[in-house]
Amino acid sequence: MLDQQKIINNVQTFVKQKLADDFSGHDMAHIERVVKLAKQILKHEPTANHFIVILSAYLHDVIDEKVVTDVNHAISELNDFLIQQTISQSEIKHIFDIIENMSYRKNLAQKKELSLEGQIVQDADRLDAIGAIGIARTFYYGGNKHNIMYDPTILPRTSLNEENYKQPNTVINHFYEKLFLLKDRMNTQVAKKIALKRHAILVEFVKQFEKEWGGDDEEIIP
Repeated sequence: MLDQQKIINNVQTFVKQKLADDFSGHDMAHIERVVKLAKQILKHEPTANHFIVILSAYLHDVIDEKVVTDVNHAISELNDFLIQQTISQSEIKHIFDIIENMSYRKNLAQKKELSLEGQIVQDADRLDAIGAIGIARTFYYGGNKHNIMYDPTILPRTSLNEENYKQPNTVINHFYEKLFLLKDRMNTQVAKKIALKRHAILVEFVKQFEKEWGGDDEEIIP
C-alpha cells in the first residue's frame, strides 16, 4: 500500500528545490497557498481524489514555461521523479493531464476538458491570481519581466492567443485581459463564491490606481 503522506512530503521537497530561485510570483509560497485553497475546495467536493489534487497542486508550476527554461527537460525530470515514488502510470498520466492543460494560456483558444481534480487545482491556482495577493503577484511578475506599470495610450487587447499572450504589455492591462475574467471561469461552486470577494478587490484597486495616475484623486478636505 502506498504511503501517500510520504509521497506528498517527497513531492513538496522536490518542488521546493525546483522553485527555490523563483522571483516571478510562482515561488513556494504561491504553491503552498494553492495547496491550501485546493484543500478548502476539496471539503465541498467529496468525490474528488484528494491524493491527485494535492500532488497536482504542488506540481502545477514545475513544468511551466514561465518558470523553467527547458519545458521538455522539466517534463522528463518530473516523470522520472514520479516513477521513483512508485505512483501508478494512470496516476502519473492524470497529474500530467492536469498540470499540462490547466493554465490560462492553454485555454485561450478552447477550454480544455479537465477532470474534477483538474478543475479544483485550476480554481485554486486562479484564486491565488486575484484578490490582494493577486494584485501583489501581478506587479511582482510584471517588474520581474520589465513590463511598465501603466500607459493609458496602450489599450488592453481584446483578442488573445497562446502567442500574443506572452508578448509584453502593461501590468494594468493584465487585469483587463485576464484577472477580471477569472471569476466567471471558476469551475466549482465554492471557488465561485471566494472569487466574488477577491474580484471586487481587483476592481476597486484598478479604479483607484487609474484615478491616482491621472491626478484625479479626491481633494483633501481641511
